[in-house]
Amino acid sequence: MTKYIVLVGDGMADYPIESLGMRTPLEVARTPNMDFIAKNGCLGQVKTIPDKMIPASDVANLSILGYDPAKYYSGRAPLEAANLGIELEDDDVAFRCNLITAEGDTLLDYSAGHIRSAEAEKLIKYIDQKLGNNKLRFFPGVSYRHLLLVKRGAELKLQNLKCFAPHDISGQSIKRHLPKGDNADIIIKLMRDSKEILEPHEINQVRVDLKENPANMIWLWGQGVKPSMPKFIDKFGLTGSVISAVDLIKGLGHILGLEVINVPGATGYYDTDYEGKASAAIKSLNKHDFVFVHVEAPDEAGHNGDLREKLTAIERFDQSIVGSFLEYCKDKTDFRILVLPDHATPVSLKTHSSEAVPFALYGQDVQKGEFLNYSEKEAQKSGLYFKNGYQLMEYLILRRMQDA
Repeated sequence: MTKYIVLVGDGMADYPIESLGMRTPLEVARTPNMDFIAKNGCLGQVKTIPDKMIPASDVANLSILGYDPAKYYSGRAPLEAANLGIELEDDDVAFRCNLITAEGDTLLDYSAGHIRSAEAEKLIKYIDQKLGNNKLRFFPGVSYRHLLLVKRGAELKLQNLKCFAPHDISGQSIKRHLPKGDNADIIIKLMRDSKEILEPHEINQVRVDLKENPANMIWLWGQGVKPSMPKFIDKFGLTGSVISAVDLIKGLGHILGLEVINVPGATGYYDTDYEGKASAAIKSLNKHDFVFVHVEAPDEAGHNGDLREKLTAIERFDQSIVGSFLEYCKDKTDFRILVLPDHATPVSLKTHSSEAVPFALYGQDVQKGEFLNYSEKEAQKSGLYFKNGYQLMEYLILRRMQDA
């Protein structure tokens, strides 16, 4: 049975950068393994973000996994809720709850200095104690990423609010980016009240003393209702596993019926355990024929505008993730490896963009092209282009080449 391997370097794609001689990080980073796949397989481009949809990781990864976001997307937070074991009723609304650093009217840091999970858990539980009730519940997640559940929130149309992703508005006005729409005042009050509660908290006083950004406010966004979509095995006829550090991707895995494998050293940041992820993913292929490995670090570097860290993250992804799978497959013929970013996160923008991204495919029945390396520029030379991102998974597994 053919093994299908999907390796996602979140946000790896970028724009040409002047300091790199108008080359992108993918062109400059040392990526011998992704280059090998490009030289011995094929390159193409895929539009993971449908037109008129926000270029978010939930939308993009839904596309990569073979599901049309225009049909199945119901919000980011419900996907994360699935990983935390939070059961949503049909009229509940879940919100993503970031711990942020606010300074006056400025959203200074969307991640509160990438606060440690142990500290964050105490703060979220404290917020739940102070602001939670039988209709509002706060749940701790990982680092700065947490959840709010509003019981019967759909009756108030809270799922229709216009909310802003905090990583898109770092350094900008809080007041101008508060939620907008019917009953937005409910959510705005929670955000404002949280500042009065969190600012004097002992954990934040210590963080300030240590010159770390305090987690002195919550930011609510990414809301949605309970999703409904077919299981992966029903759609593609395969069992599989998902490995990621972030609740969003793991939640998608749970909803699709894939095995979600937790790697202890997976942090969702620069210090994530690349080798641990690769080892766990390869082991999972002993009982599954599909594995989806997601690495968040390049995206975090892009959001931070940190070119050096983005280059490092790409190189570590290439060496420890892609390289490990090439080693695993070196004596095999019945495999297919797909490598791609979910979207671009240009360091110049510090947020996501929605243009097509490069993918590389190598393995069984993949005809070798004439490509020099894995990069945006080389992929643009390919005639292989998927306007609908969800068709790439069909191409990988079902080989519906006529849909390209």
